[in-house]
Amino acid sequence: MDPVGKKLLDIAKDNLGYTEKSDGYTKFGDWWAKKMDSDHNPYFKTAPWCDMFLAWAAEKAGVADQAGQFAATVQHAKWFRKHDAWGTKPVPGALVFYDWSGSRDIDRIDHVGLVEKVDGRTLHTIEANADGYKLMRKTRDMDSVVGFGYPGKVKVDKYVPKHAAPAPKVEALTGPASDAKIAETTHGSPGTPLPDGPTQEILLSGALAIVLCGTVALAVGRAAASMAPTHSPIRVRKRGKHHRTPVQLPADLTPADLDAADAGTTVMPALSLAAAHQAEDREFWGRIAHLEEDEELAFWNSLHAEAALSGTHDEYASTPSFR
Repeated sequence: MDPVGKKLLDIAKDNLGYTEKSDGYTKFGDWWAKKMDSDHNPYFKTAPWCDMFLAWAAEKAGVADQAGQFAATVQHAKWFRKHDAWGTKPVPGALVFYDWSGSRDIDRIDHVGLVEKVDGRTLHTIEANADGYKLMRKTRDMDSVVGFGYPGKVKVDKYVPKHAAPAPKVEALTGPASDAKIAETTHGSPGTPLPDGPTQEILLSGALAIVLCGTVALAVGRAAASMAPTHSPIRVRKRGKHHRTPVQLPADLTPADLDAADAGTTVMPALSLAAAHQAEDREFWGRIAHLEEDEELAFWNSLHAEAALSGTHDEYASTPSFR
């Protein structure tokens, strides 16, 4: 018994006796038109429904990935062949595909059903749209059989969560990149070959997680760096030759050595507070130089000049004379 086909048979047994409406309508065709057909074509509501019933049953049984979901029998049979789940041996639970002309040609398949029991060359089946209108049991011989689809043989790639196991330690990733090192980290014994399958995926996903965290941290650091001032608020000047102290040089040191040292001297902060204030004043007045023609600024300039002149007179007036 095909294990997946058994689930389809259980659904089929529960729906035995279902009959299409007088206009050909079935709930299985209606389901296909609404859920499976991207164009929601109403044609399927009254179309031949032998394969649409199996698609519906696969959905109900939760085996759609292994049984396939088709409205056309030829495409369904080719799907089984593509998945290496096609053959000519009758097995309970297999899907059986017929060509009423007996051609054995997969492109001329007319009908599909489920094998419930095998008795020599006699098949006991459950088929939808049997006799053109009903879900019922049938007895068939092998003369019109093209082949069988075995849903239990269809291999489904199951999703394995990438975070199913803890990531490897950082030391394992930052050390020498060798198979022995990785194997020692993951299995505890040096020389073990790199694991295959899900274990390797978990290891690689751990490495990806660490790289991702590092990328995020680097981005945050760059963002913080971009917010920092590009120029120092302190005025600096470069140390020059005038800073030398006139002393006698050692025998193994020449003036050329001093010149070379000066060439690589780094900048140093200005130590004079007065020099810093003067620099700030020059910067301030330089920024407002374009306002000199402004009448209001001219007014204040005149007051400043008068105050300065008055202060000069007072200074001379208070200075005693010597005779």
